[in-house]
Amino acid sequence: MKEDFLHFLWSYKLLYTHRLKTVLNENLNIVNFGTHNKNSGPDFLNAHVFFNNQLWVGNIEIHLKSSDWYLHKHESDKNYDAVILHVVWEHDVAVFMKDEKPLPTLVLKDFIKPDVLKKYKTLMLSRKNWIFCEKQVSDFDDFFLKKWFEKLYIQRLEHKTKYVNKLLYLTHHDYEAALFYLLAKTFGSKVNGVAFLKLAQSFPYTILRKLRFHETQLSALLFGQAGFLEGDLEDTYFMELKKEYTYIKHKFKLNPLDKHEFKFFRMRPANFPTIRIAQLVALILKFPDLFSIVVEAKELNVFYKIFAIGIGEYWKEHYTFETKSKKSSKFFTKSFIDLIIINVIIPMKFEFMKNYGKVNIEVLLDIIRKISPEKNSAISKFNKIDLVAKNALDSQALIELRNSYCDKSRCLECAIGKNLLTK
Repeated sequence: MKEDFLHFLWSYKLLYTHRLKTVLNENLNIVNFGTHNKNSGPDFLNAHVFFNNQLWVGNIEIHLKSSDWYLHKHESDKNYDAVILHVVWEHDVAVFMKDEKPLPTLVLKDFIKPDVLKKYKTLMLSRKNWIFCEKQVSDFDDFFLKKWFEKLYIQRLEHKTKYVNKLLYLTHHDYEAALFYLLAKTFGSKVNGVAFLKLAQSFPYTILRKLRFHETQLSALLFGQAGFLEGDLEDTYFMELKKEYTYIKHKFKLNPLDKHEFKFFRMRPANFPTIRIAQLVALILKFPDLFSIVVEAKELNVFYKIFAIGIGEYWKEHYTFETKSKKSSKFFTKSFIDLIIINVIIPMKFEFMKNYGKVNIEVLLDIIRKISPEKNSAISKFNKIDLVAKNALDSQALIELRNSYCDKSRCLECAIGKNLLTK
């Protein structure tokens, strides 16, 4: 038994209210259960309770045991002086008010509806399941799940925009710079994301702003700062970039990263950090004012057109500087573009909308619904228990459900859990 379950019972009035009595046999008639207080202080505020036909107005405190009152030192806290009712699961000691009279105490387990307790035990104490409610989720209709998934997705979007806010703070609210940092991190994926972010932040963005229209200078800046232009190679393009980078490095007093921060091991060649840097260069060259385009675009196909870019001629025949390979165009895959839209474009648009009071959540929901669902082990497990992701909104919502509710046993705050306990 957990205290948050007692809060849940009280909030949803899941008890027999017509025959309540205190431990001292006083008749209780609860007119107003109070407002749930999620900050410090008593658990429910401004409750209205009749004790033997006399109305009291004040706060309610809930504990598993009466002795928790003393365990939490409420007797010396003035915030609890206005408590008129102590609601407990087990009464093990008397608690007294300022006038030395016993604080009215209600033992909740004596008045709980048995089917609610049974549902709670079935839901919360079933540790064998992957998630607590996996045996019951198939009972929910599409309309209910659609509404809950929308809320979950917006919660996940809020989490993503916290990181966008962090980048905006670091860039003094330069949206172009923040977009570049977030793009770079995403281009690095899980393996090289940190290294790519370090690369993006290894020089002032004002330098990139100056060089973004020139392929050789921009390539030299990014490959040079990544440490890939160190050493000597008998390669004309390599030597051209190295010469340009030597000048840029001296002019702007730059310090390159160690190229060994970037991982190639067990990666597919198309995901090599050299290829991702080359693609980032191609994107910046084609759309030097990418942020303004991102802000204005409202249709998914616009983003697919933006990222339908080719790579530089040199990189069509190379995966690294050291070795020539069979010629290939090395376009962005659709799944990678979807990843960028989900993790970069939509969070940036959402944060920009919020900051400028222009939030149109339906535009963002329309975009995300048209993207195919992500594929990973968690989504596969959800699909097996009939929580099927039909699009990227659903898959993002399920990730949020797993991370923020299922893994943290927050069933009492989840729409599915609440419904199972109250229906």
